[in-house]
Parts: sequence; structure tokens; C-alpha cells
Amino acid sequence: MAHLAPSQAAIFSPSVARAAASTAKDWSYVDSWLRSKYANSSTNRGRPPAFERNPETLKILLALAAANEAADEDREQLARLEEEALAEVQANEQELEARRQKAEQQPSDAIDGEILAADLLLAIESNLAKEGTAALDAMSHMAVDLGVAYPTPDALGAKYIELQGRALELEDSVERVNLLQRYLDREAAQMDAFLEELRRGDAYQPAPDLAKQNLELQRKIKNITNKLPELKQQVVALEKSVGLPSLTVEDVKEEEDAYLELLAKKKDLDVQVKAFAGLPPDIEAARVQLEALRAELRDATDERDTNFEKLVERESPIETRRKF
Repeated sequence: MAHLAPSQAAIFSPSVARAAASTAKDWSYVDSWLRSKYANSSTNRGRPPAFERNPETLKILLALAAANEAADEDREQLARLEEEALAEVQANEQELEARRQKAEQQPSDAIDGEILAADLLLAIESNLAKEGTAALDAMSHMAVDLGVAYPTPDALGAKYIELQGRALELEDSVERVNLLQRYLDREAAQMDAFLEELRRGDAYQPAPDLAKQNLELQRKIKNITNKLPELKQQVVALEKSVGLPSLTVEDVKEEEDAYLELLAKKKDLDVQVKAFAGLPPDIEAARVQLEALRAELRDATDERDTNFEKLVERESPIETRRKF
């Protein structure tokens, strides 16, 4: 409990006690892990200094210990697999060597295919040129990188072409993402410029007397709010004294139809009255003016008839002489 603060020495709550016990257990685990890592160190015995023993350091050390143990387990598993594979290869080589020695000691017409294949591979490998060895190593490394169990030039070529296609697709995707990123950056820059214009532009600045207008509106709202109860009382009193008509939708529809009918009659009367436009409002004066207009009409009619007769006589002189 040395890592606990003096104020935490006395624990009065079960939850605090459980938290303290869990913290002490975590520190014990961290201390043991550090001692295992610094067992041969003469300057550090695997214990953090007192000023570093805090919750943040404990959290980091726990995560580091967990990651270290997971990495150790992976390395141990890989080393175990490598040892097993090496042991299997060595066992196969020893078995093959024993069979080769047995075949040399006891010759027979039967041919061992595995021994023959191993001898052929050894002969090919030993007689390969430098370029051939480099090409074979390159193919083997490519097969391992591509995860091809039984590599052939065709299979490796097809796999390589497939990877090239995927690489080109990824490059296109990256280019599209970059294009989208540039578009978003441009739009963001425009938005920033617009916001800056909103902040500093004169067109978007509040009026100088906005505070005064706000106070005036608040004063008007307050006055109207204070008058609302009085107005409501007046409306109630008016309803009790006068009474409001009880209108229905049908009544409103009938009134509307009557109004439209009167409006149509008014239009007809306007057309009739328009014929008497220009007459004086007095009836006698209008009658005198009407008689004068009728006399003018008669004079115009007579003049028209006279002019027509003269026109006929001028156009037909022979027929007029015969009449005479």
C-alpha cells in the first residue's frame, strides 16, 4: 500500500476499499512484470519512482504489459512453429538420407521416386547459373509473398497481374479521394470567406440604434401585455351587453351568395348608366340636352338624305332629263 496517498490510508467505504484493492493488485502485477524485464539491470530494480505512481502511469504500464505479453506469445508461437517445421525438414532429410544409404548398400531395380526427385533438384540447383539462381530465388520469394503454395510461372504471372489491377484501382480511388478532398477544401475556404464576410461586412452588421429599437419594442410589448386583461374584460362586457351574432357556415354562404347577386346587378346597372354618361345630373337640363341632341340628329339625317339625292342626280343626269 506504499503507492497510495496518505489521504487514502484510511478507507471508510466498501467501494473505495475494492477500488484500492484492485489498484494494489494492478501495481503488484506491473511491479512483477518490470522486475522480470529489468532483472539483470544494476541501475533499476523494476519499480517506478514514487512520484510516477499515479493512475495515468498505471494505465499506461498495464497497456504496455498487455501488449508486451501478447507480442511475447506471438513470438513464442512463431518460434515453436519454426522449430517444428525445422524438425520436420530435418527428419525428412534424415529419412531420405537413410533410404539413399540403404539403396546404395542394397541395389535393386526399383527406383525410389523421392530420392530421384531430390537428386534431380540438387543437381539442377548446383548446376544453375547465377542468373538462374537469382530468378529461382525471386520466384520463391514472390510465391511466399503472394501466398501461393504450388507456384508456377503462369500462376505467379496471373497473381501479379491481379495485384497490378488492384493497385491501379487503388490509385484511381486515391485520386478520386484526393479530388473530393480538394473540392471539400475549396468549399471550406469559400465558407470561411463567407463567414468572415458575415462577421465584418457592413451589409450584415446590425443597425446602430438596434439596442434602442429593441428597448422600444420591449416597452410596447410590455404595455400591450399590461392592457390585455383590461381589453379581455371589455370584450366580455360587450358580449354580455350587446351579444354577438351566432353565425354558421350556412349563414355565411347565404350572405356571400346574396352579395355576389347584388354585385352582378350592380355591373348590369353600371352598363346601363354608362349609356347616359355626359348628361347633367338635373332631369330637366338632361331632357333639354337630350332634345337638342335629337334635333341635331334629325338635322344630320336630313342633310345626309339631301346629299345623297344630289349625289344620285349628279351620277345619273339622263334619267333626270327624261323625268322633266
